Amino acid sequence: MAVLAESGSNPDVELLYDINGLAKDAPGWFDRIMEFVGEYGLLLAMVLLVLGCWWSVRRRGGEDAAPSVAALVWAPLAAGLAVLVNVPIRGFVERPRPFRDHRGLDVLVGGKTDFSFVSDHATITMALGVGLFVANRRFGLAGIGLALLEGFCRVYMGVHYPTDVIGGFALGTAVVLLLSPPATALLTPLMRAVERSPRAGRLIRRRPVAEAGREALLPGARTPVESEERDLAA
Repeated sequence: MAVLAESGSNPDVELLYDINGLAKDAPGWFDRIMEFVGEYGLLLAMVLLVLGCWWSVRRRGGEDAAPSVAALVWAPLAAGLAVLVNVPIRGFVERPRPFRDHRGLDVLVGGKTDFSFVSDHATITMALGVGLFVANRRFGLAGIGLALLEGFCRVYMGVHYPTDVIGGFALGTAVVLLLSPPATALLTPLMRAVERSPRAGRLIRRRPVAEAGREALLPGARTPVESEERDLAA
């Protein structure tokens, strides 16, 4: 192919043409779906996944509810921080979008005038996915899967090189994992304080700690241990 010959032996550019070439062979309606999914759909899916994880943690309750919610709160905070870190990286690298330097690409989204390295979409989705994994393995694996799909979509759409996506994955993961210990150390006491609140505590668990404590003090009320002992005796 002529376009591959022009790109030389650069595997990054060759993979760009290979993946974006799928858009040339796909019907127009499929490209429109990929455009929406890659630009907005997967970001929305990640938000819904975070909310679903929060709802699951809240329903389950237990002693680890507050630490789990703290880890969950850190996920979007880390994603936002990673995007801020990317601002000077983009300005330092100053890598143009691939369609500016390489002909023959099928670009599905117009108006991209900023620099290419690293991909904000890949950074955000992977930060959310890894943050979810820290809070809940099952939801986290689903989130990481969506992040990988987001990276594929960005190259398919012709707006990023594969290395832009890989760099975004690395940046999002690094921010989440490196800053997770101090972040959760600060957020966990805050979530425990919220958990003890009669009203706001419902954000952490379905029955706030304060409400459960009052019920235990009512005449005739049994503690969980007493209830278990009575069940065993029966």
